[in-house]
Amino acid sequence: MVTIRDVRVIVTSPSCPLVVVKLETSEPGLFGLGCATFSWRYVAIQAAVESYLKPFLVGRDVARIEEHFQSMMVNGYWRNGPILNNAISGVDMALWDIKGKMAGMPLYDLLGGKCREAAQIYQGVGGADDKQLADNVSTLIERGIHYFRLGGHEVGRKQQPPDGALPGVPFHPRQSTRGTFKALEHLRDQFGDDIELIHDVHERLTPAQAVEFAKDVEQFRLFFLEDLLAPEDIEWFANVRAVCATPLAMGELFCNPREWTPLIAGRLIDFMRMHVSQMGGVTPARKAAILGECHGVQTAWHGPGDVSPVGHAAQLHLDLVSPNFGIQEFHGISDQIREIFPGTPEERKGYLYPNDKPGIGIDIDEAAAAKYPPKPEVPGWFELRLPDGSIQRP
Repeated sequence: MVTIRDVRVIVTSPSCPLVVVKLETSEPGLFGLGCATFSWRYVAIQAAVESYLKPFLVGRDVARIEEHFQSMMVNGYWRNGPILNNAISGVDMALWDIKGKMAGMPLYDLLGGKCREAAQIYQGVGGADDKQLADNVSTLIERGIHYFRLGGHEVGRKQQPPDGALPGVPFHPRQSTRGTFKALEHLRDQFGDDIELIHDVHERLTPAQAVEFAKDVEQFRLFFLEDLLAPEDIEWFANVRAVCATPLAMGELFCNPREWTPLIAGRLIDFMRMHVSQMGGVTPARKAAILGECHGVQTAWHGPGDVSPVGHAAQLHLDLVSPNFGIQEFHGISDQIREIFPGTPEERKGYLYPNDKPGIGIDIDEAAAAKYPPKPEVPGWFELRLPDGSIQRP
């Protein structure tokens, strides 16, 4: 029996803090890597893994992935929060990585084999004005990308906040939706139906505003409208469905299965886009994907820059084996990150390709990782404020 010998956390910050769990085994040279990246709370993730999961796991059989997932979820009694879920995700992915290495198979083969050779990606695009936006889209088209996500049309407020209002990033919902509408209109006029358009609302509208906006942008034939409502407002998806046919994607902020399950089973969304390291790892993501297959909901896993290549690769393996794969978010990998993580997936002509190494297929150069130590920070862009100076809830 191969057992867990040690559980370590590696944090490196070539751009933002990336958190990787390295699970070492009783078999010399056999280890697994998993992504536990919650960039803005990485110290808490590190403490959760090293202080609680490591003592729980050391000495246990690496083969019993489902057993360990279920046990970790209830071992702290309270569960399904972003800190614990990310910590568990890192362990879960690392166990699947080890399983594949022991079998001599890439994770996609271990999960049943490929349905496709690569995953088509979408990428975020922006610009200071319509011309720059269109130029940036043209540049990406030359790279082979045809799916574009708009976001960031959160125009600063023109009216002044009340005296004494606290500082923050100004956000005006009406200006934002009007700016987005004009940008979508311009891109459709410029490129017609030769490209697919996505817009990320980032849960920044009230439910009534969200319903109105979904109706307004229906004419632009979006590939999907992303994260239209906050997790607290998911019942409103039924209202959106009742008035328009705009495809809907949701899930970036979800932690608990009770958030994604009713939307999938009720066919109230078209794409699930949970953050695989926040939902608990490969084990629950695979189950959610199969649930989606049963209900006609496709996958579009959350793939921003604050996911390590280990996390991107794990999602890519799921993309390749899921019949109901839809699209994969991807924002590129820097040379520094590729140096740290040999085996990182390759983007070619709008598709993301894995390597064929056993397991998840990613290694880590710990000496290279150590060149980029993390620094705790509180990102200012999370503190958006409405015109009256009150905090805006994403």
